[in-house]
Amino acid sequence: MLSICILETDILRPELIGQYSGYGRMFERLFARQPVPARFSVFNVVRGEYPPDGQVFDAYLVTGSKADSFGSDAWIETLRGFLLRRYEEGARLLGVCFGHQLLALLLGGRCGRAAKGWGVGVHRYRLEQTLPWMTPSAEGFGMLVSHQDQVTVLPEGAQLLASSEFCPVAAYRIGEQVLCFQGHPEFVEGYARGLLDLRREAYGEPLYQKAISTLNEGHDGALIAQWMLQFVQATQSQ
Repeated sequence: MLSICILETDILRPELIGQYSGYGRMFERLFARQPVPARFSVFNVVRGEYPPDGQVFDAYLVTGSKADSFGSDAWIETLRGFLLRRYEEGARLLGVCFGHQLLALLLGGRCGRAAKGWGVGVHRYRLEQTLPWMTPSAEGFGMLVSHQDQVTVLPEGAQLLASSEFCPVAAYRIGEQVLCFQGHPEFVEGYARGLLDLRREAYGEPLYQKAISTLNEGHDGALIAQWMLQFVQATQSQ
């Protein structure tokens, strides 16, 4: 059974926390439905929570956050140091949204505000390459998203896995050690709608309505979650 450390990098809005708890709990629910057995430990790094010294996991997952991956908050600096040490030790690292961007920055890439503004609702991506652990196979996938930052330059040695016109770097990997996605596999439609409603004024009515209209299209969060666990499983002995 895989052991996954979930590094939770946000505290949900008060209007949503009662129903959805946190991104760590959302990932636990999602991963529990996948065919790869795993156990999870959640640490909220915004609150300064980390695994005890000496505790080792098969993979470390960095969640999404309302914070900027290029921010200078003390907790972000601490997280950068923790992740760099894990990377140098050869640990497998998974990143989603904020985590996707933070790991790219940490390992030599770049990110910044998206030229096209906010990405919200369900976005569709094409696969740039297919790897053995990507089963069931697909030509592309859809994910629920909520971001205004993107990876603009991949770290040296990183391979692009998925892209779209809106988000050219939607997923990447670095060897058998790092796997990241811009979209949120853990999001469910209800949570995405809640975020959209809370930020409606900031998005503007045209973008809000467009995003709401995509929520009934379905998405592939479960498939991406399965791929993530199969990536960890496939690389355990490598």
